Amino acid sequence: MKKKKNKKTGTTGNPGKKIQPKKPSEVLASQERLSLANNSLVHVACLVFLILIIYANTLNAPFQWDESIHIVDNAIVKNLSYFAHPSEAKGLDQYDFVSRRYIAFLTFALNYRIHGLSVVGYHIVNIAIHIANAMLVYLLVLLTFKTPYLSNVNGKTGSRFTIHDSRSLIAFFSAAIFAVHPLQTEAVTYIMQRFASLMAFFYLLSLVAYIKARLTAEDKGQGGRYLHLLFYVISLVSAVLAMKTKENAFTLPFIIALYEFCFFSDSFFRRLRYLVPVLLTLCIIPLSLTGTIDIDPRAYGERILSRGDYFFTQFRVIITYLRLLFFPVNQNLDYDYPVYKSFFGPQVLLSFIFLAALLGLGVHLVKGKGQNLSSSGCSPERRVIGFGILWFFIALSVESSIIPLWMLIDEYRMYLPSIGLIISVVTGVFLLKQQLRIKHVFVLAAFVLAIAVLSVATHLRNDVWADSIRLWEDTVGKSPGKARVHCNLGIAYNSHSMREKAIEEYLIAIQLKPDYAEAHNNLGNVYYSSNMPEKAMEQYLTTIQLKPDYAQVHYNLGNVYNSRNMPEKAIEQYLSTIKLKPDYAEAHNNLGNVYNSRNMPEKAMEQYLIAIQLKPDYIEAHYNLAIAYNSRNMPEKAIEQYLSTIQLKPDFAEAHYNLGCSYYQTGQMEKARAELTAALNLKPDYQPAQRLINELSKKK
Repeated sequence: MKKKKNKKTGTTGNPGKKIQPKKPSEVLASQERLSLANNSLVHVACLVFLILIIYANTLNAPFQWDESIHIVDNAIVKNLSYFAHPSEAKGLDQYDFVSRRYIAFLTFALNYRIHGLSVVGYHIVNIAIHIANAMLVYLLVLLTFKTPYLSNVNGKTGSRFTIHDSRSLIAFFSAAIFAVHPLQTEAVTYIMQRFASLMAFFYLLSLVAYIKARLTAEDKGQGGRYLHLLFYVISLVSAVLAMKTKENAFTLPFIIALYEFCFFSDSFFRRLRYLVPVLLTLCIIPLSLTGTIDIDPRAYGERILSRGDYFFTQFRVIITYLRLLFFPVNQNLDYDYPVYKSFFGPQVLLSFIFLAALLGLGVHLVKGKGQNLSSSGCSPERRVIGFGILWFFIALSVESSIIPLWMLIDEYRMYLPSIGLIISVVTGVFLLKQQLRIKHVFVLAAFVLAIAVLSVATHLRNDVWADSIRLWEDTVGKSPGKARVHCNLGIAYNSHSMREKAIEEYLIAIQLKPDYAEAHNNLGNVYYSSNMPEKAMEQYLTTIQLKPDYAQVHYNLGNVYNSRNMPEKAIEQYLSTIKLKPDYAEAHNNLGNVYNSRNMPEKAMEQYLIAIQLKPDYIEAHYNLAIAYNSRNMPEKAIEQYLSTIQLKPDFAEAHYNLGCSYYQTGQMEKARAELTAALNLKPDYQPAQRLINELSKKK
């Protein structure tokens, strides 16, 4: 029996049952909540708040691992003039690397110029870059929904299954998941991997500016033409900056070309006019690499990888990346990853099949015209999903292909590729929600829960990064059979004066890899600081036998010889150090000390000046140079160096005393008294300062 239609309500069911219409105030409140949920300012504020909260515990995280080489001890970073005149840095240890990644190193140099080696400033910049990248991801998604392909299908806004009205939420959740995902911690918290995040910033800015240029191209007004040109220039400049930040920016022109053909409609030749200047930027990286990088098979831990082994292993590595993206547990700074030598091994072959299917899905989803999709009942938003999948593979292609890199797997390599997959997944969820008519509130709740869980995971991972011992203990626990991680844990222990534990870790590293030169050298360092010079010398000599071109060990051996009153041998080792690494400021300073002890002040001063040029904030070199000037009866120059020393280290009592002596020598009695008083304030039992003050009082 058919139910009667209620004339008043227009529903089927019991005619006597009335459905109460919503009150105007309820409708207004609902609209306000919807408006708030789609408000861009609210979205931006939420993104900034989330990032600041989950990365707040990283501000004092110390320099880790190879940051001592690339930042702390990098002479180029400590002298901004090298960036104004790069040719002056030729011959310095990091010159080739800096020239390839000029923009990233320039930001490190600016950090150093402003606040030296205080880590807080470096972390603030990294977090700010991450915030900017989240904003650009948000803007990228919003602009994508304004492109001709998605904003107007068959002359109508939207389509049968359109999710156009949810575009701001898709943009927000894509940016938020990218912002809070724990897989991004290595690119944000690991200071040196600003390479990855800063390159991603210029990469995204270039793409977003290109989209804006194309969207404003149809504006025939004079203002529109200027805007079009401005955005296009920003896109090109950003592309160049990305290329000079990190080499995997090489994929940017391909992403822009893919985006052009996915979301814009135009004649082939007009498209070519836009794309040719972008494609020309592809020349930058090959030209930058010419003569500066060796792409032959390189060492990975204890193994040497061929191109084939590296390539086959990357199929498994990419699967690991995908697992970390969807299930981010057991993150590791230094994976002990197995090497796969055959394409036909079950794990490699199955990984290839899965990745090929995923790539095929991406190609399928971007194929075809919007008209065909809408007429067949399909959603044009599927192309966004396909584009995101292809983005993932293209962005990852440089580091996960046939060019063997030092590390088989690095989490920071997913910083840029993850953006594509995150956009795909978020768009896919909203599309599925629309097609299956899932309640809006359920989808929002699921995303909010996911963001909350990922935020907690990121905060906890950053807690591990906040302390070097905790970080390397975590890494050793996950890669116990890898010599390098034990060596790095030993370094962390030694830096915290835990010498017995450091020795234990170095011995484990040597047991795992007997020819591990760095572990022998570091073990020698612990013995030397523990007043066991004979054992230290034994380890240093073993290191030189294993790795004759290792500058650090020659320097360390020179220090042992110097402490054992063997100046000729010390000079020999310091000269070997400088030959291998001309920008080793400490070697120049210590060589100056030996020359000075052998009554060779001219040679000593020459070495001190070189050390200061390489490392302007080198307190010991300034102080030693001042003493050398004094010994040559050059008090005015000595005063200049003592002042530099005190400026760098105001609590240096001996420097204040010697400065007071120099003032006394030049007849500047009031200044002498002030410096001697300062020395006594810092060191009340400093008898030489007290005697000289007494003498000044008598003369007065």
